[in-house]
Amino acid sequence: MSRRNPFLWPRPPVIWGYGIAVLSVAIALAISRWPALHLESAPVSLFLCAVMFSAWFGGVVPGLLATIFSSFVFYYFFLTPTHSLAAKPEEIPRLIAFTVSALFVGMLSAAQRSAAASLMRARDDLKGTVEKLQKTNNALDSEINERKHAEEAMRQAQAELMRVSRATTMGELTASLAHEVNQPIAAAVTDANTCLRWLARDDPDLDEAREAATRVVKGATRAAEIVNRIRLLFKKSASQRELVDVNDVVREMIVLLRGEATRYNITVQTHLAKDLAEVSGDRVQLQQLLMNLMVNGIEAMKNADGTRQLAIKSLMEGDHVLVCVSDTGIGLPQLQADHIFDAFFTTKLNGTGMGLRISRSIVESHGGRLWAENNSPSGASFYFTLSSKAEGHE
Repeated sequence: MSRRNPFLWPRPPVIWGYGIAVLSVAIALAISRWPALHLESAPVSLFLCAVMFSAWFGGVVPGLLATIFSSFVFYYFFLTPTHSLAAKPEEIPRLIAFTVSALFVGMLSAAQRSAAASLMRARDDLKGTVEKLQKTNNALDSEINERKHAEEAMRQAQAELMRVSRATTMGELTASLAHEVNQPIAAAVTDANTCLRWLARDDPDLDEAREAATRVVKGATRAAEIVNRIRLLFKKSASQRELVDVNDVVREMIVLLRGEATRYNITVQTHLAKDLAEVSGDRVQLQQLLMNLMVNGIEAMKNADGTRQLAIKSLMEGDHVLVCVSDTGIGLPQLQADHIFDAFFTTKLNGTGMGLRISRSIVESHGGRLWAENNSPSGASFYFTLSSKAEGHE
């Protein structure tokens, strides 16, 4: 805890400063003339102390006044002949030396007092500034914590929105997904019955039964894989980054959406680069990204005339993976093509307008970009890039 200098109390009014000067010189004279102390031999130090005291507590002018009084007293009482105002030429050098010394001491004392006061004010200002900075820092810390909480809440809300969007899309595809799952199960049931018939013969054909059982296992495994992929898309979990083969994600989504494409007589073609680099990303989010773009393409071709074809292409473009999802549907809305990625913008009667907005968010969170272009003569192509394995691990 800082303590104030007791010798730096506020300066008194000017008239008081003059009084201090006169009183100081008078006290110095009284002490020097006190018979018991025997200080008649010009006690210069007493008067210099009086000047210093006056200048310290009163300022420059009271110090100058004390110097004048001290010089007069010194001349009258201590320069020979004493107690006389007559000219004393031989004592002039002593008077000048005394006056100059008194002026120097007075100016030095006033300057020191001014410097000390300035230093004290600077210290007080610095203390106030430090306190303000401390308050500002505390406010910034509080704001940063609030912002972190807000960002975390926003991330959680975005993750929940993505999950709900996936669930909504999967709900709309229920019939197609049920058909896709039912196919391998029905085939497995048929193969199981076939296996039983081969085993029920008088002379069981074990080779044929074994082949039928193998087909049962393959069909059941395929159905389980489809169900597992659907379950992952519904699952609520934190974002997890891993090395992902985008071509595998494309193939997985084709399996899930094959029934929907078949339902509307849409052919699916793929041109996937064999040397495609892995990307560092969240597999479920990338599945949702491909699902959103493929479902958009399928819906754009539901009522289209002519060839209905969904084409998916992947290739390396520098250090990025480039994927294109192209359709032969109605194309991008005229005069509104720049708004298709805006939240809640939709041209569908029952659309939410969040699919493409979420898709762009996913791509940007993976260090890439998403854009769309019209095809000629019909349809649209959606392109997105993702950071490759090497760049993602820098």
